[in-house]
Amino acid sequence: MAGCRGSLCCCCRWCCCCGERETRTPEELTILGETQEEEDEILPRKDYEKGRRYEAVKWMMVFAIGVSTGLVGLFVDFFARLFTQLKFGVVQASVEECSQKGCLALSLLELMGFNLTFVFFASLLVLIEPVAAGSGIPEIKCYLNGVKVPGIVRLRTLLCKVFGVLFSVAGGLFVGKEGPMIHSGSVVGAGLPQFQSISLRKIQFNFPYFRSDRDKRDFVSAGAAAGVAAAFGAPIGGTLFSLEEGSSFWNQGLTWKVLFCSMSATFTLNFFRSGIQFGSWGSFQLPGLLNFGEFKCSDSDKKCHLWTAMDLGFFVVMGVTGGLLGATFNCLNKRLAKYRMRNVHPKPKLVRVLESLLVSLVTTVVVFVASMVLGECRQMSSAGQVGNDSFQLQVTSEDVNSSIKTFFCPNETYNDMATLFFNPQESAILQLFHQDGTFSPITLALFFVLYFVLACWTYGISVPSGLFVPSLLCGAAFGRLVANVLKSYIGLGHIYSGTFALIGAAAFLGGVVRMTISLTVILIESTNEITYGLPIMITLMVAKWTGDFFNKGIYDIHVGLRGVPLLEWETEVEMDKLRASDIMEPNLTYVYPHTRIQSLVSILRTTVHHAFPVVTENRGNEKEFMKGNQLISNNIKFKKSSILTRAGEQRRRSQSMKSYPSSELRNMCDEHVTAEDPGEKEDLLQQMLERRYTPYPNLYPDQSPSEDWTMEERFRPLTHGLILRSQLVTLLVRGVCYSESQSSASQPRLSYAEMAEDYPRYPDIHDLDLTLLNPRMIVDVTPYMNPAPFTVSPNTHVSQVFNLFRTMGLRHLPVVNAVGEIVGVITRHNLTYEFLQARLRQHYQTL
Repeated sequence: MAGCRGSLCCCCRWCCCCGERETRTPEELTILGETQEEEDEILPRKDYEKGRRYEAVKWMMVFAIGVSTGLVGLFVDFFARLFTQLKFGVVQASVEECSQKGCLALSLLELMGFNLTFVFFASLLVLIEPVAAGSGIPEIKCYLNGVKVPGIVRLRTLLCKVFGVLFSVAGGLFVGKEGPMIHSGSVVGAGLPQFQSISLRKIQFNFPYFRSDRDKRDFVSAGAAAGVAAAFGAPIGGTLFSLEEGSSFWNQGLTWKVLFCSMSATFTLNFFRSGIQFGSWGSFQLPGLLNFGEFKCSDSDKKCHLWTAMDLGFFVVMGVTGGLLGATFNCLNKRLAKYRMRNVHPKPKLVRVLESLLVSLVTTVVVFVASMVLGECRQMSSAGQVGNDSFQLQVTSEDVNSSIKTFFCPNETYNDMATLFFNPQESAILQLFHQDGTFSPITLALFFVLYFVLACWTYGISVPSGLFVPSLLCGAAFGRLVANVLKSYIGLGHIYSGTFALIGAAAFLGGVVRMTISLTVILIESTNEITYGLPIMITLMVAKWTGDFFNKGIYDIHVGLRGVPLLEWETEVEMDKLRASDIMEPNLTYVYPHTRIQSLVSILRTTVHHAFPVVTENRGNEKEFMKGNQLISNNIKFKKSSILTRAGEQRRRSQSMKSYPSSELRNMCDEHVTAEDPGEKEDLLQQMLERRYTPYPNLYPDQSPSEDWTMEERFRPLTHGLILRSQLVTLLVRGVCYSESQSSASQPRLSYAEMAEDYPRYPDIHDLDLTLLNPRMIVDVTPYMNPAPFTVSPNTHVSQVFNLFRTMGLRHLPVVNAVGEIVGVITRHNLTYEFLQARLRQHYQTL
């Protein structure tokens, strides 16, 4: 800028003290918050949201995510069911043949061969992509909370997850495929709108939309909800799950899109499953991978009721017991996880495979021996053989009859232990919910104990595994046991065993995962019975309160074991004794508006920060520094124009709002109006800065100067914005710079699309070829920085900082004092529970 377009006249024109506004450079327009009317807008972002096309494409994307998630669920269900039927068909025929010939050991070897083979394949897939192990819910919860987990939403992770959970379920492990469906849906949501893949680098499309973390996070939320909807046939429950357990940052417009995505997934899976299994395309009879069937008393039993008001007392007791059992499960699993982290994970990867095979071997032996030896022959009821009409509508009488096992039992009887153990877990749950034939209390107790121990041991090994179905089955056995005791020993004939099995399943699952709203709706939608809403809600609340008294939910425990800085919903009340200045990081690395390439490379290679404040410093002899140094001159001019623009803005607001700006800014503008020759007078900016505060204070402007202050404390940088590491690396890779002999206007400019072209895998600074760069060249970062990041005062309460950070989805929060000095930065690490507790202890020690 030169002549009348200097920074001083810029302020005056902004305050209506000069003539017409002249043409400004792009840097000035960025500073003043104005935009250029060009096709390609300079950063910080290009506003696609204003176009109808953007919104229409977003709706199409959420529909595609829902349909794709439903197809993934269909694939997993079809092949898992196929392999399981093949395995049980061969082994059951062998058992029936060998029960007379005395060769049951051969049947055990056949079952063992199937299970070990499937589990071996599942473990190998986890070796290819370790993130595919487990349910994936803790990792997705971290991602939606704002933490980037490496590889969590990659295509290779999806493939390993899908095929791995297929083999895990077919291998007879006590795992479910519903939890991994949530992870699979999240990967689909993250990858589909990008139209590119790191695993398949050659497949790329020029798709300019959704190139930001915010959009990607929204689609991951939709994918997670679609996964729940496909798993349980519960689109509303899926939406609430994404809101309650997953997303930290939510907006009202996202709710409708997530529900639409969940509906798309549910009906896509329902359409194809109903057509494949029943041959009636378009009948929509199977809404999810796990169907509870319809709960209805037999027409012949007039005394039967699904539940009564008197049963609520039993449900509360079951909720307390479920919370205690869930807390015990979580405690044991946490100890196992710590043991694996110390003794299994540091060893060669083959040890993880061997552990998975060991668990499979023990599980196979327990299932086979318990089914053959520990079962009792129970009498079938006529309802159990045929099934009532409503039950036939949901799961058909063929499913009921085919899941009843008669090993070593005479006609009209069935082996109750084999019926539970020698079946897919979904069939065992249906037996406990709807089988009118009785199960022995001893069988139910043994089944519960064995299943509890093996499921706890299994969750955490190196295979894709879910926890919903094992928890439901374990809890259903507990609930059915309670119903048998109340019926047989107390004489409460009105009790419906299926209701108590459902409440037991809800109590145990709630005690393990500690979900409330979403789990209530999921179970209601799965049962298609709204009258169960009150007992399920009461049971889940009691189970959660009881379990929370001892430890956290299973997903939160595994998040903590990974050391992820997860932000809770709110801070504790005592944390308000801390201020932003108590928790911020004061040692900062700065970037100047105009910086040499060698300085940028040095900063990027010697730090791991993801963002850098863009600052200028206050010097007492700026005129001397400006002489003969274009770099320093550009930085000082930028500082002056920024400060004077702020002064003019305050004066304009004061005139319109009948209020007064700060005395420094008001005096500066008033003095400038009367100034005839600014070049000959004392630097007004320096005069403003030095009028009251000499030297610059440390944190608060009203503090007195101290002889012990260092130079860094005396000259605090004045903040102008925030720029990301990825943006700086992109500017270096693309050669966006100018020489010292040129004006900054000669620097090439990049559009938003060019800056986001490499998203989400930006180049690494260590891969940069320095021979292609001239270290003396200068980079002007002002067009690409965020000129107005969220900031807080050093005096701000921690609760306010926490709410701002979490609700706005921030990664960096600068702490700026009253005169614009940046005195620190707050990241999510500074807001974790452990960090706040440590700072609170330090605060008490200093009192």
